[in-house]
Amino acid sequence: MMKQFLFSFSLFLFFLHLTKTLALSPAAPPSPIGPANIMKILEKAGDFTTFIRLIKATHVDIQLSSQLKSSSDGITILVPSDTAFSSLKADSLNSLADKEKVELVQFHVLTQFLLFSQFDTVSNPVMTLAGSGGKLLLNITVTGNVVNITTGIDYATISDTIYSDNQVAIYQIDKVLLPFDLFAPGPASAKPAESPDNDVPKDVSKSSSLVLHYSIVLFEVGIVAVIVSL
Repeated sequence: MMKQFLFSFSLFLFFLHLTKTLALSPAAPPSPIGPANIMKILEKAGDFTTFIRLIKATHVDIQLSSQLKSSSDGITILVPSDTAFSSLKADSLNSLADKEKVELVQFHVLTQFLLFSQFDTVSNPVMTLAGSGGKLLLNITVTGNVVNITTGIDYATISDTIYSDNQVAIYQIDKVLLPFDLFAPGPASAKPAESPDNDVPKDVSKSSSLVLHYSIVLFEVGIVAVIVSL
């Protein structure tokens, strides 16, 4: 009986010690979000099929992973919905070269983590993964609760918060952000030169006049020759 009591008591002390040890052990830090998680978040949210396809096709997901590992600033992704892409002109995406598609996707990724309440603290122009400068201009302004994003070509507003933690923020926007260097209208094509009223090239008209002149001369010479022969 005493042996059984001692065994039970020892077992109780063991579990008590184990419980305290587990309670004092620091919890493992959460794994940082990675590109695969971003894809899953967008897929779960729905209505972002085109943007997901572009990220995968351009391999920008690899760059996102590198950015998260190399920088503590985090990232903010501005994601156009499928409806936003459908409002683009026909073949706008298909007309872009592979390098240009990479730039288009990068242009939607800010190189800093921003909560919705922090957009009014940014300095313009805002840096993106595509870079910065006049041809990659991205300005953000806040009016009340509305976040406006302009590129020099078009503008968009944030319509919803998809995801936010301490490293990655993802927001839905209602328009595709178009970089100036890819979508700026080119110079107007030169107006074709107008033809003369008679639509006859000058050199052709000049040649015709010479032929007519020589014909008249030959005709006159022929008349003179007939008169002399008489």
